[in-house]
Amino acid sequence: MTIQLKAHAPKTEGAKAFLKREVQPVWIGGEWQVLPESFESHDPATGELLTRLSRAGQAEADYAVDAAARALASPEWAQMLPATRQALLWKIADLIETHADELAELESLDQGKTYATARFGELNGAISQFRYYAGYATKLGGQTITPSIGYAPEGKQVMAYTRREPVGVVAAIVPWNSPLLMAAMKLAPALCAGCTVILKPAEETSLTAVRLCELIEEAGVPAGVVNLLTGFGHEVGEALGTHSGVAKVAFTGSTEIGRHLLGSAQGNLKKLTLELGGKSPAIVMDDADLSLAVPGVARGIFANSGQVCVASSRVYVHRNIYDAFAEKFAAAAGNFRLGHGLDPESDLGPLVNPKHAARVAGIVEGGRADGAELLAGGVLDEEHPAFYSPTVLSHVRPDMTLMREEIFGPVTTLTPFDHADEVIAMANDTEYGLAASVWTESLSSAHRLSAAVHAGTVWVNCHSYFSPELPKGGMKASGWGVENGALGLDNYLENKTVCMVI
Repeated sequence: MTIQLKAHAPKTEGAKAFLKREVQPVWIGGEWQVLPESFESHDPATGELLTRLSRAGQAEADYAVDAAARALASPEWAQMLPATRQALLWKIADLIETHADELAELESLDQGKTYATARFGELNGAISQFRYYAGYATKLGGQTITPSIGYAPEGKQVMAYTRREPVGVVAAIVPWNSPLLMAAMKLAPALCAGCTVILKPAEETSLTAVRLCELIEEAGVPAGVVNLLTGFGHEVGEALGTHSGVAKVAFTGSTEIGRHLLGSAQGNLKKLTLELGGKSPAIVMDDADLSLAVPGVARGIFANSGQVCVASSRVYVHRNIYDAFAEKFAAAAGNFRLGHGLDPESDLGPLVNPKHAARVAGIVEGGRADGAELLAGGVLDEEHPAFYSPTVLSHVRPDMTLMREEIFGPVTTLTPFDHADEVIAMANDTEYGLAASVWTESLSSAHRLSAAVHAGTVWVNCHSYFSPELPKGGMKASGWGVENGALGLDNYLENKTVCMVI
């Protein structure tokens, strides 16, 4: 594998101006401030310093929670008309759309993904999140109830109704693999519900969060309704997770950190939405259309260099077509062009940093030493150590790390099967249950396998298809709760029953 990094400077004036700042600020209570301590953000493809970010900690977390609590109770936000909130969310979407090229460049530079993925996939997804929940802002209502209560003063009657109220101050903690989109998936429903938010981006990829919050300010969101804290998870993330003033944590990340947040939430029994790890199977039946299945499964695992929670990291192929699929799939893996994310000729960029790439390579080498057979890839670039080639392995036993743990890289396994019951057992043999895909031309197989696989989302003849109206959540160790759609909005609302004698 040879990586030739071509010119990779941003073209938009906005991205250029952003990167000229010496230190990026935090945003608390409507005020931007550069903190005394900072940390570096690097281009994962080249290792070059992009900028520095303010390093928040406990003091800033306390300040932000206090600001968010004040904003929650302020008439300007608490009494804002639903139509006004709707217009505000729509304006945020418009501003993201106006600055989409700039944001995509920053995302590509900061995270490593290709510009095309950032611009036409994730930026469009973020815009859709704000527009989708803008529509819901004028449709949040309770219901009237006729209670079966037979005792009331003479001449009086009992009536009841429900109210839907914001859950309160929300800590939105987002991951490094799709930082802007994940921020939008939490901010849009939270603001629609009337909550206030403290956004904590991953320390590896915080640039678009800063720029997004500048656009949110420009849209006219009242001071303190959205706050931004950049810093490390074990410092400011931990401070938010344990803070008694935070009513809810919305988190996307590893199952390990999700379990830790469960303990952190005990103090005030704060509500949690946890989208956690995955080890998602792709099941290819013998009647599958290989012209769809091969590139579809390949995109499912290799998009964003495999740094996707729903990546198709375990591929089960019917034995009747296993050899043909394996040959085509290995060839497809070898055809991806690796390079800088801003290079329009690149199909895939680097992993988020060399440390993570080395971890991925180590898992693959460990599997090979234990008997796994390499069909494609398996190369860590020595000169550019964040790049790892798309990798396909076979002869991987169910007990191997390759099959058990979320690798979060461009690595997948191929395993043959003979019948549906066998593959269902294989697919469900994991602690995770985030997503799966089924590839078949049979309507019966599609429905039966979709019902039998333990996963929050099952795609048929596609993989990694998302839209704001489609609920997204996991079973088992893949999380608690659901994002997107009406169910995702419920995460940010409390239901109150009012019963009265009139």
